[in-house]
Amino acid sequence: MRLRHIAVGAGALALLCVPAHAEARDISRDPLPANDGWASEGAGTTGGAAADEAHVFTVTDRAELVAALDAGSATPKIIKVAGTIDANTDADGEHLDCADYATDGYSTKKYLSAYDPRTWGSAKPSGPQEEARQASAARQAERVTLTVGSNTTLVGLKGAVLKGASLQVRNASNVIVRNLDLRDAYDCFPVWQPNTGGLGDWKTAYDNIWLTGSHHVWVDHVTLGDKGHPDEKEPTYFGRNYLRHDGLLDITNGSDLVTVSWSRFTGHDKAMLIGSGDAATGDRGKLRVTLHHNEFDSVVQRAPRVRFGQVHVYNNRYVVPEDAADHRYSIGVSTESGVYAQNNAFDTPGHVEVADLVKSWNGTALHDEGTLFNGFPVDLLPIYNAYNSGSERDLTADVGWTPTLHTKIDSAERADQEVARGAGAGRIP
Repeated sequence: MRLRHIAVGAGALALLCVPAHAEARDISRDPLPANDGWASEGAGTTGGAAADEAHVFTVTDRAELVAALDAGSATPKIIKVAGTIDANTDADGEHLDCADYATDGYSTKKYLSAYDPRTWGSAKPSGPQEEARQASAARQAERVTLTVGSNTTLVGLKGAVLKGASLQVRNASNVIVRNLDLRDAYDCFPVWQPNTGGLGDWKTAYDNIWLTGSHHVWVDHVTLGDKGHPDEKEPTYFGRNYLRHDGLLDITNGSDLVTVSWSRFTGHDKAMLIGSGDAATGDRGKLRVTLHHNEFDSVVQRAPRVRFGQVHVYNNRYVVPEDAADHRYSIGVSTESGVYAQNNAFDTPGHVEVADLVKSWNGTALHDEGTLFNGFPVDLLPIYNAYNSGSERDLTADVGWTPTLHTKIDSAERADQEVARGAGAGRIP
C-alpha cells in the first residue's frame, strides 16, 4: 500500500512538472537583450515592459487596436494582437475597399485621362481629379495609418496578422514591435509624378512600418510583405508600373538607434530605406541601425538602401528566386553612408552576379567581409569595383567606424541555415 501511495504521488508530481514550453511563453515584457545592436545603446529598449495591468490589452479588431494605441500616447502599454485585424474597416468592423474611400467624383479612369503625359505634359497634376484623389486618399489614410507612441510593445499572439495598416512610429522612443505578420499596406490612390525626362513614376503613400524622428526601436520576428495584392499583378499606366505599396520598413527623418532582427521581408520591390534624402542634414550623426538575422526573400531592391547612417548588416540571408528577372540590387550605398557588412549569405540564380548585389549613389565606402555567394566565399567589394558602371566611383573599405554593439556573429553558412528556420513571425524560440 505504501508503494502505491508513492507511485501515485510520483505521478502527481510528474503532472506538476510539465515543461514550461508546453504553453506559449509570454514575450510581451521582454526587453531588447544587452548589446543587441544599436537599439541597446544607453538605457536600451524596453518598450511597454513597465506597463501596469490596466494598460495591457488584447485586441482583435481595428477599433480595439486604435483604442489601445491611445493616439500614440507615451503611457507605457503592452498591446497583444490576436487573430487577423484588417485596418480597412469601418466603425462597425465592415471591410472597406477602394470604391468606399473614393469621393468627389474620383475614378482611376478619369485620373488617367486627365494626366496622360501625352496631353497633360510634365507639369505636376492639379485640378479637379487631383483634388478628388487627395480627398479620397485622406479618407483611406484616416483608417489605415496607426500611430505607435513611446514606451509601447506591440506583439502578436500565435498566428497574428495585421493587414492593410501602416504602423507609424512618429517622434517616439522606446518601442518594440514583435511577432507580427504585417502585410499589404495597399494604397488605393497612387499619385502620378511626371518629370522633365518624360518618364515619371507612380508614388504610393504607405510603408508597413515607418520610423520617423524616433529612437530606440526594436523590430523583431516580424514578417513584412504584400500578400494579397502583389505589385507584379498590377497594370502598367503611362509606361510605368502602377505600384500600390511603398516600403516594408523605412527609417527616416533623423530616426536613430534601431535594431531589426530575425524578421522576414518578402515579395516586394523597395524593402527598406534608411535616410530621407541626399540633402537631409537632420540625418547626419543619426540613422544608426543594426540589421541581423533577417531574411530578404524575393526583394527587388533596398535591402537596405542607406544614406548617412552607420548601419551594421550581419548574418542576414538573401534569396533571389529563379524567376526574378527584375532584381536590381541588395545593398544600396548612398550619400555619406557607412555600411558595415559581415557574414551575409546570398542565394541567387545564374543571371544575378556578385557585382549585382551592390548599388551606389554618391556612396564612397562599404566594409564587407565573410560574404557567401551561392555557397562560395567571395570578396564583394573588389568584385563590385571591378564591374561597376563608369558612372559609379569605386568604393573604399573604410567606413569610419567599427561596430561594438552586437550579439555573436556566426559564419555566413550557419546564419543562412538558422535564418531560414527561425526568421519571421511565429518563430520566436
